[in-house]
Amino acid sequence: MTDRLSAALTRVRAFAHSLHVRTPPQRDRAVDALRALAILGVVLGHWLVTALVADTRTQPRPTLHTASPLHYMPALVPVSWAFQTLAVFFLVGGHVATRSHLSARARGTGYRQWLRARLSRLFGPVAAVLALWTVTAVALLLTGADLDTVRTLVKLALSPLWFLLVFAVLTAATPLLTRISPLWPLAVVLHVDLLRFGLGAPSWLGWLNLPAGWLVPYTLGAAWTRGELDGRRAGWTLLTCGAAATAALVAWAGYPASMVGIPGDAVSNLNPPTLATVTFGLAQCGLALLLRERLRHAMSRPLAWAAVALVNLSAMTIFLWHQTALMATTAMGLLAGRLPGLHTLPDGPGWVAARLAWLPVFALALAVCWAAFRTCEQGGDRRRSRVVRTHRPGTAPAPDPRVGA
Repeated sequence: MTDRLSAALTRVRAFAHSLHVRTPPQRDRAVDALRALAILGVVLGHWLVTALVADTRTQPRPTLHTASPLHYMPALVPVSWAFQTLAVFFLVGGHVATRSHLSARARGTGYRQWLRARLSRLFGPVAAVLALWTVTAVALLLTGADLDTVRTLVKLALSPLWFLLVFAVLTAATPLLTRISPLWPLAVVLHVDLLRFGLGAPSWLGWLNLPAGWLVPYTLGAAWTRGELDGRRAGWTLLTCGAAATAALVAWAGYPASMVGIPGDAVSNLNPPTLATVTFGLAQCGLALLLRERLRHAMSRPLAWAAVALVNLSAMTIFLWHQTALMATTAMGLLAGRLPGLHTLPDGPGWVAARLAWLPVFALALAVCWAAFRTCEQGGDRRRSRVVRTHRPGTAPAPDPRVGA
């Protein structure tokens, strides 16, 4: 057994070293590291704050409903600050898309060809998710499953799609957004919130913040490409001003402290985004910019770079299937009864300890999903070399516009 483990570790190190050597030295690995951290932050955040509570009183078919530990244990709200990392993903997305567009234009590549290449990797894995959950939902209903349970499961499984739709719209508008100041969408969010919360405007007006709120970090990414955020001063300004503004909004303007939605709360900072979410995202973007040099240094280690490269290669697969992995584990667990941290009410430290113990099981279920559906994103082996193609710090890249999709 020891010899086999040693041989496996040797193969892993050899693969990592090979990937490290084949990566062009001018590639900005900090960009890949930030994207990987953003994706993994969202995944871990959902796994930690999403509980599917089983009501066994409805035997022989227990019903499931969602609950949040943040509702029962407000002291855990800081968890949402650490794992709500969508602003960083939009920052990196705006940076890479702007750079890719400038490179494509320099090569004479048309807009339609560029956009098709950018969106194909975003939406390639979506068809498999929709197909599987359509079949699953129909099968559950035909076998007598509770309608509310099916609705809960489908909503969780498909909830990541809203993010892709917004990201796709902003990507398509990249040529128009490369010169827009982040202050413009920030002003839109500010006025929408003022109308909603201060002047009693209809709540549906808040959905204007869905594109406007995420446009703020996206246009910050474009500014990064233009070289306007290279100094540490920009990072510190965003971090301090964003954090101070968020603290003021929570302390004195009545915004929720949680950066994710909590079932039962009157206002969600995320659905749709509020001014507090946007200012908090500015602070996150500032921290991300400050961490660039340290991340570049960390990515000089072959094992660390290999892990980040593999996450980036399957970023959309991981993002789209992580909720399915959680629900598959929950459903299989019901065969053994009502298990702590999986089917029980998230109302105490015992649930937290049990949920932490379930995280490796969720990861294993996600690995199964990855093995089954990764080709939908990667398009076969011909795209594997994508993870080591070039993008340079502060300059437009010469290669494939699919890089960093």
